[in-house]
Amino acid sequence: MSELRKANYDAVFFVTLTVVGWVDVFTRKQYCEELVKNIQYCQQHKGLELYAYVIMSNHMHWVAAQKQGVLNHLLRDFKSYTAKQMLAMIYDNPQESRRDWMKVVFQYNAKFQKQHAENMFWQKTNHPIDCFNQKVLWQKIKYIHQNPVRAGWVAEPGHWWYSSANPRSPIVVMEL
Repeated sequence: MSELRKANYDAVFFVTLTVVGWVDVFTRKQYCEELVKNIQYCQQHKGLELYAYVIMSNHMHWVAAQKQGVLNHLLRDFKSYTAKQMLAMIYDNPQESRRDWMKVVFQYNAKFQKQHAENMFWQKTNHPIDCFNQKVLWQKIKYIHQNPVRAGWVAEPGHWWYSSANPRSPIVVMEL
């Protein structure tokens, strides 16, 4: 992957993590809660500095940095671990009505990537954008918070549970 497409220097970035095929995995609470748990782990143990976030049905956005490190290493590890967790949860869930279809999508996408032997959960790139000044930073935060509103899921950004716009969100973000 091009070095231009990585969050490989010390800065605050806007990143997007997208499920392959835009599969709507995060319509199930149990999968969202697993993501929340893993984000919180990265905050507590991996130096993730999260300033804004939203979890949508098939992707999530962060405005984030990594304390004493480069964000792309944290993202690589996060995506690797959560992909394994999500795939296991989906494949082992007898109540998951979309399991067979999702398995086909995850296996199909893996065929085109050397490092994914059987399954691929996350798209390869994170589309990092350096939030190099306050204007860009706040534009990205507004974009994140408006995502569920634009999707028609809520009327106000603060009504979406899995968003830093919600003051009762399960993930605590850093003050700007």
